[in-house]
Amino acid sequence: MMSPAGRLPLRFSTQTLLLQLGVVLLVVLLSGAVHAWLTFERLGREAENQALTLARTVASDPSVRANVQAISRQAGTPPPAELKTGPLMAVAEGARTRTGALFVVITDETGLRLAHPDADRLGERVSTDPSEALAGREVTTRNTGTLGPSAGAKVPVFAPGTGSGSGSGSGSGSGTVVGEVSVGYSTESIGQSLARDIVPIVLTAAGSLAAGVLASFLLRRRLQRLTLGLEPEEIGALVHDQVAVLEGVDEGVVGISADGRISVFNAAAQRLLGQPDLAGQLWQDAPVPAQLKALTLPDAREGEAVELVAGEQVLVASARKALHRREDLGWVVMLRDRTELQHLTRQLDAVGTMSTALRAQRHEFANQLHTIAGFMSIGQHQQARNYLERLAATGPLKFPVDQAELLQDPYLQAFIGAKGVEADERGVSLRIGPETLVRGQVTEPQDVTTVLGNLIDNAVNAAVAGTAAERWVELELLDEAGDGGGTLHVVVADSGDGLPVGGNPEAVFAEGFTTAGGGALQGQVRAGGGQGLGLALARQLARRRGGDVTVLEPGNVGGPGAVFMATLPGTTTARKD
Repeated sequence: MMSPAGRLPLRFSTQTLLLQLGVVLLVVLLSGAVHAWLTFERLGREAENQALTLARTVASDPSVRANVQAISRQAGTPPPAELKTGPLMAVAEGARTRTGALFVVITDETGLRLAHPDADRLGERVSTDPSEALAGREVTTRNTGTLGPSAGAKVPVFAPGTGSGSGSGSGSGSGTVVGEVSVGYSTESIGQSLARDIVPIVLTAAGSLAAGVLASFLLRRRLQRLTLGLEPEEIGALVHDQVAVLEGVDEGVVGISADGRISVFNAAAQRLLGQPDLAGQLWQDAPVPAQLKALTLPDAREGEAVELVAGEQVLVASARKALHRREDLGWVVMLRDRTELQHLTRQLDAVGTMSTALRAQRHEFANQLHTIAGFMSIGQHQQARNYLERLAATGPLKFPVDQAELLQDPYLQAFIGAKGVEADERGVSLRIGPETLVRGQVTEPQDVTTVLGNLIDNAVNAAVAGTAAERWVELELLDEAGDGGGTLHVVVADSGDGLPVGGNPEAVFAEGFTTAGGGALQGQVRAGGGQGLGLALARQLARRRGGDVTVLEPGNVGGPGAVFMATLPGTTTARKD
């Protein structure tokens, strides 16, 4: 925005600089003026003291006292020519010449000049008031006389044998005053002395001004660096925008400054990570998952996204370097909640798998109907009956799942059958254990298929990666009636080489464990693929319902492999026949 005159307004840092320079200049000028005035006053007092000392010396001279008394006793004042060549004139001029005073004046008791540097003014009354000195009191003065401005002193002259005689007091009042001595030093000489002393004053002021200017420039640069060159109005607008954006988005935002401290921790980040506001804490000491801290390491790839489990949420996190021009401002970590998306994705995968399997079964069922219709059309009724008996023995649908007839719930039939098709394609036999008994009906197919599908997928992966010649996965299901809904118990075993976790089976539920690629425990969560999150998610989902997912047997190399058990309360209900 331009000013009314069409010129760009000065930046805040420039205004601050000019204001500081003005203040520094004003302070320097005031300090110099005060120092010069104090110096002038000091020199003036020194001149007054010097004049007072000289006046006392002249006034206490016995010859001066005697001559002044002698003149005072005469009727009238001697003519100027006589005074000019008299002893008082010689004493006064000698003192003035020796000391460099502007004047040394001697008067009688009426204030008439008896000695004066200007002989033409002898016999005249002094231009300044002599009454204080003629009253017996010493005074110092600063005034302008016939010879110009001066700083001086007036001292009474006492008659011989009376008064103090030394003139060191401020006035005794006990002697007879016969005249006074007035001594003055030109203030022009004081100014000359001040001019000699002013050089250090000017140099000091110039040095102070230079230091102030340098400090102002350094302060301006620091201000620009701290504000990133922004104006106060822009900073205020940014603060409002930051609050509006950070608190108005569902994504978690964590800002880490260049010195490694958390500068921003918005409400969404607090909710997703289950932490209070951590602003001000060191990032490396903050109670957040290690995967987040790994995103900001020097060797981390900028923009890489990782999935992790925090509390009951599946989060996708990414980090980017924050730069302003070439200045490093730190890191910004973004957190997005993908819990529902993960559930929907797994459900969609299950539905897709089931639909593919059902399409294949529909085609097979159509072929079976055509076969029966063929037998009937050629009159082979017994062959048709035998064929139907064989179909009835294998269940309503023919999936590559051993003992599939033990499953009566349609959700479990379709889902496990679809998983059997997938397993068969990978050379793994999926079978139902003989202890399977599900009398109720599944009421929460999404949760059941999420947990069951993850356990089956992990078991199939382990069987494929195992060293056993026969690859199989065995599944047993049992439901238990309850007041708040039945509980489904699931046990999954495989022919793999067991869990490579040493003596800690619980490690498989840590973020990063995956059975893909042989069940190795990865060092970190794989980016983008969701690998290493299934077991952790399955356990959290089961625990959220009041159940759990545990390891019954870690398994052995060469088989049998690991055995998992899942307990899912409130997922079944009594069947209504």
